Amino acid sequence: MELWDVLTAEGKPTGRTMVRGGNAIKANEYHLVVHIWPLNDYGSILIQKRTKTKRLMPGIWAATGGAAIAGETSVAAAARELGEELGIKVSSDDLKLVKRIKRKNSFIDMWTVRTNVRVPELQLQKSEVAEAKWVNKATLMNMVASGEFHDYGKEYFNLVYGLVDKIKNEKED
Repeated sequence: MELWDVLTAEGKPTGRTMVRGGNAIKANEYHLVVHIWPLNDYGSILIQKRTKTKRLMPGIWAATGGAAIAGETSVAAAARELGEELGIKVSSDDLKLVKRIKRKNSFIDMWTVRTNVRVPELQLQKSEVAEAKWVNKATLMNMVASGEFHDYGKEYFNLVYGLVDKIKNEKED
């Protein structure tokens, strides 16, 4: 049984928890979700395909991530999810917060991490991740446009694409 902290509309803990998949989250209540975007020194993005057995978005390419468990900080949840799903072990200092986005009943904290891990070195969580691959910005844009990659929205992807552009600009300097 997984417990989530219930947050206010401002993202502050209420002191209450909810059971994942149990009681429905009420209006003006939120929980915390983390997304992690691994980027390499060449400006490529590591993405993952969800298994076909997942209840939500089965067989779809999506961001690495998941819900923070009760008592867990956002950065700790990001490090845990990255380790669980892809086998990439990082410290809190390796992760950089990009932005918090408020959704209907959740806050999504977007994180980025620099890594040059090779796909064969990954240890995929078989129950969550079917495969992973490095893609460039144009490929990701095409995957989003075609529906092959989950569409988190224009504002969201503008942030992701901006991260890639920043790495490319660093290489040119």
